[in-house]
Amino acid sequence: MSTAADILVDTLISWKVEVVFGLPGDGINGIMEALRTRQDRIRFIQVRHEESGAFMACAYAKWTGKLGVCIATSGPGGAHLLAGLYDAKLDQAPVLAVTGMQYHDLIETFTQQDVDLTRVFNDVAVFNAQVSDAAHMESLAGLACRSALTKRGVAHLSVANDVQEQPLAAAKRSKRNQPGHAPNTLFEGRRLPAEAELDKAAALLNEASRVAILAGRGALGATEELGRAAELLAAPVAKALLGKAVLPDNHPHSTGGIGMLGTLASQEAMEQCDALLIVGSTFPYIEYYPQPGQARGVQIDRDGQRIGLRYPVEAGLVGDAAETLRLLNQRLVRKQNRGFLLRIQASMERWRGMMAVAEEKTDAPLKPQAVAKAFGSRLPDNAILASDSGQNTELAARHVDMRPGQDYAVSGALASMACGLPYAIAAGIAYPGRPVFAIVGDGGFAMQLGEFSTAVRYGIPLKLLVIKNNMLNQIAWEQMMFLGNPQFGCELQPIDFARAAEAMGGRGFTITRREEVESVLDLAFATPGPVVIEAVVDRSEPMMPPKMPADYARNFRKALPDTPGHEQIEASIAREPAKTMMQAGET
Repeated sequence: MSTAADILVDTLISWKVEVVFGLPGDGINGIMEALRTRQDRIRFIQVRHEESGAFMACAYAKWTGKLGVCIATSGPGGAHLLAGLYDAKLDQAPVLAVTGMQYHDLIETFTQQDVDLTRVFNDVAVFNAQVSDAAHMESLAGLACRSALTKRGVAHLSVANDVQEQPLAAAKRSKRNQPGHAPNTLFEGRRLPAEAELDKAAALLNEASRVAILAGRGALGATEELGRAAELLAAPVAKALLGKAVLPDNHPHSTGGIGMLGTLASQEAMEQCDALLIVGSTFPYIEYYPQPGQARGVQIDRDGQRIGLRYPVEAGLVGDAAETLRLLNQRLVRKQNRGFLLRIQASMERWRGMMAVAEEKTDAPLKPQAVAKAFGSRLPDNAILASDSGQNTELAARHVDMRPGQDYAVSGALASMACGLPYAIAAGIAYPGRPVFAIVGDGGFAMQLGEFSTAVRYGIPLKLLVIKNNMLNQIAWEQMMFLGNPQFGCELQPIDFARAAEAMGGRGFTITRREEVESVLDLAFATPGPVVIEAVVDRSEPMMPPKMPADYARNFRKALPDTPGHEQIEASIAREPAKTMMQAGET
């Protein structure tokens, strides 16, 4: 007779779940046994920390569009999932989290690991339930899967350890709970905007003379339609970080990223446009959008709640990006005046020249831009790239060009450190035939360093570049720019990451000089299996917005004299491209 745990795992299999990420514990022994006896149909990936398991489930959902699943034991195990689950919530990734509990009749009696995880998960989850018995599991398991997928968020089931082992025959089913009444099928329909809104949007965009496009993760899968819209509208396309792979970086309409990690061309497009088309993005930094009243707005999003969230729009197109763009494109008239696009394209060429100056520096200490560019140029056409949160994100955004067929992901709205390695591992699990790459910082990598052994265990073909400056460098620069405070508390105790990789069964390489970059990367890329490439770089290299705001510049200059190593920082910002970026906001 099936137990509640059996019903749960069978339901996951019915929903075509292939992978569960997690760490065993006594609070989930029943579920682990159900997974063990079905390992020919569903795979359990053991992680070294539950937080990584949640990040992997989130990343798996992002990479594949399928349901990501993670599992953790009671108390601290379940609590450890939260960071990765908030990543899923904020980036709208469908994830099911299953947690254990203590014996059902000891809940709220101050017993060991007596944490009400349904209460803890109340904010993060779109569906959140405690399973009372095996009959209840029949009703809840499929509903949890359906809720995560349809609401694009986190569903949570909390199951007491004795309930997991309860046979279905022992459950006291109510007369209204008939067996077999819950279908394990996802039902979806086409999401299309209203015809009147499409007409309004087309009229607005056709009337405008300087249209800019902002594309995000919601435009993934709509590359052809987005490119067609950009061509018709003579529009430059700025990309939110989650949308980095939406349009190749060498596409003639692409201006790369936007915001703190973006390009000067994207910022100028936002400052000069008279209409803005937002496709699948709620990029959160409002200060980088056009000023309200400057440009008329159109937004495409499958979630009507997010229309107009960052910028006031006149036409809101609620629908899937590809189909909505196809309908919109049929109504657009190709613009004959291409002057705005040509000016922004020229600005993008100047920006690329500025970035090349940083990438080609040969002086010591080693510059991180040079390593990131050389790393990115070696990525094959089917590469999957993840990055962490920090200065490494800026390096990936600005110095690694995405090509057609490549994929990229990161912790977006949550911007959590320690995400890069779990994201890369999830990519390797999701697509075992594809090469996987990651760019991380020494701060974030150290948080989940042990997870590299997971990559070794499962043979992930991972090449992981660690930007090592022994600093939380983004935080240090934010301390100076945001509030005018000197750097404090950001220095890190050095770790030999290459040796750590070797100790965990992988391979490790170290780069310390510019002349080593090409040869070491060639050797590392030719090495099979998981590889760590530790690049020891200049900590004084700035992390700056493309156009330094005047208040940031004032704060920075105020903080600099009392910041350790300020002489090296002053020398760095006196050289290109930092010099131009500092001066851009003053003109």
